[in-house]
Amino acid sequence: MAIDPVAELRAAVAEAAGTLAGGEQRLPGLERPPKPDFGDYSTNAAMLLAPVMSEPPRGVAEKLGELLGERLAGVLERVEVAGPGFLNLFVSDEWLRSALAGMVAAEDGYGGGVASEAERVLVEFVSANPTGPVTVASGRHAAYGDSLARILDFAGHDVEREFYVNDYGSQMRRLGESIKARARGEEPPTDGYHGGYVTELAEKIDGAAESDVDELATQSATLILESVEATLERFRVHFDRFFSERSLHEADKLRAVLTLLEEKELAYPSEGAVWMRTTEYGDDKDRVLMRSNGEMTYFTADIAYHRDKLERGYDRAIDVLGADHHGHVTRMLAAWDLLGGEGGTLELPIMQIVSLMEGGQRVQMSKRGGEFVTLDELIDDIGVDAARFFLLQRSHDTALDLDLSLARDRSQDNPVYYLQYAHARIASILRKAGSEAVDAATAADLAGSAEHLHASACALLKRLLEWPAEVLEAADRRAPHRITVYLHVLAQDFTAFYRDVKVVGAAEEGGDEAFRIAMCVATRRVLARGLDLLGVEAPEEMHRDDAA
Repeated sequence: MAIDPVAELRAAVAEAAGTLAGGEQRLPGLERPPKPDFGDYSTNAAMLLAPVMSEPPRGVAEKLGELLGERLAGVLERVEVAGPGFLNLFVSDEWLRSALAGMVAAEDGYGGGVASEAERVLVEFVSANPTGPVTVASGRHAAYGDSLARILDFAGHDVEREFYVNDYGSQMRRLGESIKARARGEEPPTDGYHGGYVTELAEKIDGAAESDVDELATQSATLILESVEATLERFRVHFDRFFSERSLHEADKLRAVLTLLEEKELAYPSEGAVWMRTTEYGDDKDRVLMRSNGEMTYFTADIAYHRDKLERGYDRAIDVLGADHHGHVTRMLAAWDLLGGEGGTLELPIMQIVSLMEGGQRVQMSKRGGEFVTLDELIDDIGVDAARFFLLQRSHDTALDLDLSLARDRSQDNPVYYLQYAHARIASILRKAGSEAVDAATAADLAGSAEHLHASACALLKRLLEWPAEVLEAADRRAPHRITVYLHVLAQDFTAFYRDVKVVGAAEEGGDEAFRIAMCVATRRVLARGLDLLGVEAPEEMHRDDAA
């Protein structure tokens, strides 16, 4: 069971509110006010109750405050009515100490298992044509998809990661033509691929100059995919499965989809082609399933692929799409519906573009033209940790400018360096305290401590108490960037705590050293876990020349 003292406090407020309302319960808000003077937590429960009880909100707030004071003796120090009917709750040091004890007892699992209902989830991301190296743009997909999968897994879901390989169709033939041209010392076709990697493949494949174009495409795709997988593993992204589009064609699954749509009267012939009635699902026009030359479209292959996903029995499928796929969403949701997928169980988040900034100028990226920056080059430049963190700092549906100069910076102006330094600093404090003191602190009766909590200690504890809710929000909103923001404010709160409160040698000033060490332990665990959810390492030591 997830340890979440704040959720328990919210439930207690809801239960008390339900008592006043004669059994009717509404889940109240429970927020941290902007200033400590307004309490540790504030709730709108009385304002929700007022219409039910047909009484003024402030009067309801006074009744609810009195009831909470009785029921939560020892938890609440006092309750105050504010504004039109808000209740400001001031928690006791005893409650905070007990909360810390729960965090420490949960060890590295604190904040996990928060999902209300565990699901079997397939996260498909990075999916691309194996026609070139992984670019920075695909790197953003990789960082997002992998971090989302980590968060969902930590929250309690059963998660699988999948890469859909678009290894069939005209783009593969163009790759074969481009490699053959290079092998012959010629320029690739205008609509072909021109990057330096094409020349490298032409030199690597024996007999490329005389090979069949389709066979050459298959060979080169295998080599490229091996390189792609190696790059992604280097980026700390591991896939459970690489699913080949070609396998759908070879198993004639596209033809089966066409037959299914015809049976449902959602496919019809026109102008020699076969179309799907996607306009019936809100699309701006019907879409081609099979061209007049008998070639199946990418859309048909995608329907067959999603039918395969449904047959594998996932509760939810999340497909991370590129910025140019907005039009694909409506028709893919329509296809999911007609295949029998339950509404809302297919999610199609759209990734926005990423730009690299260098000296105030954008570095251009184009896979075909060869003027692109690969993910490997980015990693070589700024390191895996900085690359992953910077690619995750903004919401996936927001365009991202990655500042290379800042990412290279080995100071606390660099946000990932700042977080890693905070973790290393706590590790240093605990080494100074000694393993025996740390072990004793984590085994101590923290709830029974008589430690008087400094304001900065209270602030740090309340920030740590937000961790389970942050994990849940990041999971439910598919928002790894929330973790980057939370970790930054957590590190700031720890800095203030360490500035104001002595840890090692606390007894010299009458403090409870075990309690303060335990706070350091809890903070380090949350920082380490949060960084891991982002795919970033949490070092035990840092130096000015360390890679961020």
